[in-house]
Amino acid sequence: MNRSDEQTPLGPTQRAEVLAIVGRHRQQPGPLLEILHDVQRSLGFVPAEAIPLIAAELNLSRAEVHGVVSFYHHFRATPPGRRILRLCRAEACQAMNGRALEAHVLQRLGIGFGETTPDRGITLEAVYCLGLCACAPAVMIDGEVHGRVTPQRLDELVEPAIGAVKS
Repeated sequence: MNRSDEQTPLGPTQRAEVLAIVGRHRQQPGPLLEILHDVQRSLGFVPAEAIPLIAAELNLSRAEVHGVVSFYHHFRATPPGRRILRLCRAEACQAMNGRALEAHVLQRLGIGFGETTPDRGITLEAVYCLGLCACAPAVMIDGEVHGRVTPQRLDELVEPAIGAVKS
């Protein structure tokens, strides 16, 4: 599971990548969000060790950078699993058995929203609309959206990753 107190060291390659990203955006007005998006795109997450580096490069406080990272749910502080499962929790999906699908996935994976399975196979995230309200309940798996998802269909979509976690 993800633990907020775990820190992943920022190696020389990651440090160089963060500095290159900052360099590409530094002259733009208000570059922090673009920098954080690019860091996450490149590294898969925004390492805690990147925050003071970004802050120093932009002449911001660490608190300002951390505040942006922690405010937006999109940013991850730990590496994601190999697969990203986003489960829609909006009203339309809930009205179409989304709660049963949610209960199934929470029990099956043994993790909560915002967490990653111990084998780093799947990261589970909550979203609040995938634009498939007419085909609810909906999920997004690795960027691909699926509608009318039942617990059985979800298992098929994420196998073998789920099977490796719990049978």
